Amino acid sequence: MKKNKFLLLAAVAVVFASCGGQQGQMGDNEYAVRTIETQSTELQTSYPAVIRGVQDVEIRPMVSGFITKMHVKEGQTVKKGQVLFEINRVTYEAAARQAKAAVNSAAAQLNTSKLTYENNQKLFANNVIGTYELQSSKNAYENAQAALAQAKANYASAKQNLDYCYVTSPANGVVGDLPYRVGALVSASSAEPLTTVSDINTMQVYFAMTEKDVLDMTKTKGGLHAAISEYPAVKLQLADGTTYGHDGKVAAVSGVIDQATGSVSMRADFPNPDHLLKSGGSGSIVVPHVSTGAIVVPQDAVVQVQDRYFVYILGGDNKVKYSPVTVNPNNDGKNYIIESGLKAGDKIVVSGVTTLKDGMQITPITEAQYQEKLKKTSQMGAHQNDLNKLKEDLTK
Repeated sequence: MKKNKFLLLAAVAVVFASCGGQQGQMGDNEYAVRTIETQSTELQTSYPAVIRGVQDVEIRPMVSGFITKMHVKEGQTVKKGQVLFEINRVTYEAAARQAKAAVNSAAAQLNTSKLTYENNQKLFANNVIGTYELQSSKNAYENAQAALAQAKANYASAKQNLDYCYVTSPANGVVGDLPYRVGALVSASSAEPLTTVSDINTMQVYFAMTEKDVLDMTKTKGGLHAAISEYPAVKLQLADGTTYGHDGKVAAVSGVIDQATGSVSMRADFPNPDHLLKSGGSGSIVVPHVSTGAIVVPQDAVVQVQDRYFVYILGGDNKVKYSPVTVNPNNDGKNYIIESGLKAGDKIVVSGVTTLKDGMQITPITEAQYQEKLKKTSQMGAHQNDLNKLKEDLTK
């Protein structure tokens, strides 16, 4: 048994020596190098945004009273004219009946005044009464007409107040929060509205751009209106990080610059056929920027020192030069667009740049060779771990 263990340990030692020899052949001075080429690329700029419905209408009662019935629930879709709430009608029904009775009384009074006036006209024609009596009956008749008109107006007001006990939706939309319940006393002066009805078939998304961005946009397009009409379609990133399924169109730009923030308010309209977007929500407007003839390099190839950026350019003698570059502030998190410091045909180191020094001589390899090297190194590391475990088991 001991002899077998000894033989296995010897075999393991040979394998260790073999692995060590292979590891030494990997070439520690090898670095992946890329030849710079120009290409078309699309970058994105994000702006915080607030989502609003095209029409957000606060629903408030026109009369005071207790809520007796609620016909809707939060989030329910309603149509214009649909009843949302009912307010206690007893008092307003009584007022309407009283106003109607006043109309009937005024009408009867008017008929009496009319008969009196017409009779006095005949008596005056026969010299039975004088001008005073005729004028008095005429005044009484006109007063009766005015009294009837006032009674009818009071009745119309009472009837309207009775109708206001049915609170209806002024527009198509979706019901918001319902802060009041059946039995609550409400009035037109209540602190909170009964609810809000939002038209969310189309959503208006508000965001702000810097004054500089707006100026650049208008200068290149020849004016604000032209810039809006030619502005590319924008996307909406939702609060959960997903991208909304419909593109939006910039529809309006504020003509006033916010002095506190130096920004300009803008609005993009998005269709909302599935009612996924809700009024009051938040997200980010994503604006695409297409650049042709751009030099794009991976961020791993760039060394950042405070607010400056550098790359290692490979010379003809395989020595690297620590060179400053200017990067576009917009990036996708993986690549940089180089605005200056590099040109097509330059060769740069794209991996392991943290171990380089200015003037250092390297052995350039392709990125494919570098990835294969990493793969082999990873496999050898896993193999060595297995051997270590085997050796540990044998020595027990």
